[in-house]
Amino acid sequence: MSLETGRDVHAADITAADTSVERTTIYVYEAPLRAWHWVTAVAIVVLIVTGYFIGTPLPSVPGEASDSRLMGMIRFLHFAAGYVLAIGWLVRIYWAMVGNHHSRQLFKFPFWRRDYWGGVLWETSWYAFMRTEPKKYVGHNPLAQFVMFFLFTLATFFMIITGFALYGEGAGIDSWQYALFGWVFDIFPNSQSVHTWHHLGMWVFVVYTILHVYAAVREDIMSRQSMISTMISGERMFKDNRDD
Repeated sequence: MSLETGRDVHAADITAADTSVERTTIYVYEAPLRAWHWVTAVAIVVLIVTGYFIGTPLPSVPGEASDSRLMGMIRFLHFAAGYVLAIGWLVRIYWAMVGNHHSRQLFKFPFWRRDYWGGVLWETSWYAFMRTEPKKYVGHNPLAQFVMFFLFTLATFFMIITGFALYGEGAGIDSWQYALFGWVFDIFPNSQSVHTWHHLGMWVFVVYTILHVYAAVREDIMSRQSMISTMISGERMFKDNRDD
């Protein structure tokens, strides 16, 4: 049973086994960052689903994809979600410059710090169930920062660049998309290679999404600190059980 401050509790209801829960709350994620998080989450889900069907069209829909109403809608949703992701990413970069210091953590990778790598190893052992007591962080823990930097930050840049390059190829060499991203085809040996790497990037996001959801739910339960609700309210709650 939890006893909350300010709540009426009858003394007769309290036993030696009852536990009080002390809560410490810290405001971490500002509203624009939280809005970006959920909009981006929806955009990525749409991009993954539509991207899969673009790469592996339905067998009942032969021929040019744009000639089919179904595949045409899938392509439209993919392109629209791509624009949402890209515009949101620009907003996110801007907010990293004007927001609080937690908003910049997504773009920072302190590889030069020994204590950072020690934290990565410690968190790895925690996720491997080799430790019983978690460490608590106001922002991302070192391992989460490592995974997010490589599987999200760098991957997002890569997917936006290659995505707009492929879009520009279809829009024509006179389009602004090709003017800004056409140089991608000078790096890869051919257009099909760009398609292949872009499709591979989709699977990186699939893996990242699974890991991200698992880690958030696991930490919410096991580390006694809020994760999912923090990205709704912006406040990180640290819960500490102790015998009353």
